[in-house]
Amino acid sequence: MSRPYLVPLTEIRREQMVVNSKFITTLAPAFSIDEARAFMARIRKEFSDASHNVPVYIIGGGNTVTEYFSDDGEPAGTSGKPALAVLRGSGLGDAALVITRYFGGTLLGTGGLVKAYTESAQLVVNAVGRGQRVPVHLVLLAIPYNLLERIRLLATRHRAEILGEDFAGDITLTVQIPISDFDAFQLGLRELSAGKLHAEVIETKETIMPA
Repeated sequence: MSRPYLVPLTEIRREQMVVNSKFITTLAPAFSIDEARAFMARIRKEFSDASHNVPVYIIGGGNTVTEYFSDDGEPAGTSGKPALAVLRGSGLGDAALVITRYFGGTLLGTGGLVKAYTESAQLVVNAVGRGQRVPVHLVLLAIPYNLLERIRLLATRHRAEILGEDFAGDITLTVQIPISDFDAFQLGLRELSAGKLHAEVIETKETIMPA
């Protein structure tokens, strides 16, 4: 498995005015080139009347990445390249951003454009929540009513998320837990129940968890 790296937790947007131009920056997680392209197309459609929609993405993380940028009609090297430098310097992978510019009638000059696009990228990079792709088990667990609260606490200690609680004769829990915490969670279940409780793995996958 590849070395862990940080990814955006959610899509976010920030705006700023520079002289008379409005800059709107949207950042989102993207786990493939196709996802990044779909995101960029959605933003271009949303802001189809803008002067420029400057796209940037980094797919992958660590030492294995695919990078892309475009200046989208701005002078070469003044928009996409500095935005990519900000994204690269953030340590985020699997991330795409589009900086939308509505030209306000005042030319910013080459240096002004570089500064505006750099700061616009920094606004979202500094604000976005960060997570990691974590391998998890999805498990089922049938428990007696009297242990529910103690097992909720046990789940919290082991970074597990209870996705569902089905109340019948017993309570059937659907739980998502990092693989690295699973053995300790099972041990905790046995200790709470004198060896009677056992979580059954029904699926293994990757998910994004807060870093």
